[in-house]
Amino acid sequence: MTEVLDAVEADRALKARLRAMWALGDYPQLAADLIGGLGRALVEASGTRAGDRVLDVAAGAGNAAIPAALTGATVVASDLTPELFEAGRRRAAERGAAVTWREADAEALPFAAGEFDRVLSCVGVMFAPHHQASADELVRVCRPGGTISLLSWTPGGFIGQMFAAMKPYAPPPPPGAQPPPLWGDAEHVRGLLGDRVTDLEVRTASVRVDHFAEPAAFREYFKARYGPTIAVYRAIAADPERVAALDRDLAALAARHDRGAGTGRMVLDWEYLLVTARRATGD
Repeated sequence: MTEVLDAVEADRALKARLRAMWALGDYPQLAADLIGGLGRALVEASGTRAGDRVLDVAAGAGNAAIPAALTGATVVASDLTPELFEAGRRRAAERGAAVTWREADAEALPFAAGEFDRVLSCVGVMFAPHHQASADELVRVCRPGGTISLLSWTPGGFIGQMFAAMKPYAPPPPPGAQPPPLWGDAEHVRGLLGDRVTDLEVRTASVRVDHFAEPAAFREYFKARYGPTIAVYRAIAADPERVAALDRDLAALAARHDRGAGTGRMVLDWEYLLVTARRATGD
């Protein structure tokens, strides 16, 4: 019994740290500046239409939830970090989108089995630490015959490589936590969803980011706005040599991926995996 209580407390503490991390900086502005089109791409791939009941898991400020609502669907945007909802509510109101916002852990969603016709997550559920628990919840809340649609950064793409660059400077992950970019590996996702889904389709694509003039500008932008990057820098703040080394590593990463030579701006292609699947009907 003590071990069970200890595990519950450890998980509660982990989720509190994750919530605090994503509240750092300004993720809603980053998403709007750099990847605003990904939510629309996911909604289109999901086939969401008027009348659908839609859940956006780890929705942030509604990058997918808002375009889903604009189709006429009934949309719930859920996230572990409700601090992100204020920006989402404001943007939804500006666009005339009706969205319900719910604080929720992707690994223990507060919704009934089969409650939604379409379950979406745009670079969101991938950051929940226990992948199988999250996958089980995605499947559980989707009705039989409904669709699950996920967009995740790939391990070999720019953001996956950014996490690899930060890993040596970050505190060790808690036991059982899995790297977020694994959700961008098609075989990993197939294994998580298993035979509970049919018609599983995967494709890779990239979003082009030309927001930055040079590598240092990319690095400073993420140091100021992106929760995971801010958290890593805070962890090494007392060691100026490690801070300088991470500064160099992130700038070098951006320089290696730059496709904008001669244009006066950096051009970065950030690869992602798009997965769509149908919830098996079963017996």
